[in-house]
Amino acid sequence: MSDNNDDTTNEQFPDRLSIDPKSPYYNEAILSRDVGIRFKGAEKTNVEEYCISEGWVRVTAGNAKDRYGNPLTIKVHGPVEPYFRDKAKS
Repeated sequence: MSDNNDDTTNEQFPDRLSIDPKSPYYNEAILSRDVGIRFKGAEKTNVEEYCISEGWVRVTAGNAKDRYGNPLTIKVHGPVEPYFRDKAKS
C-alpha cells in the first residue's frame, strides 16, 4: 500500500520551536522551510514560539513592546499542529 504523504510523515518537527534567534529553541534550518501553525484548528500567523507536548503557543500581543524593544507575547494553551506550508500547497 503506497502513501502519497511519505515525505510529510518522515519529517519531524521539534517539540518546541521559536523564531527568536536568541532562544535556545531557535532552528534556522526548519524555519527556512516556511513553518505554519494550526492552533485549535485555525491557522495562526503571529506565533513566536510553540510547544507541542505542553500544548501552547506564544503569540504577539498587538504592537506592545517590552523595555528591550521586543514584542510582548501571551502564552495560550490548546492543541498545536505545525506543518510545512510548501507541502500544503502541493
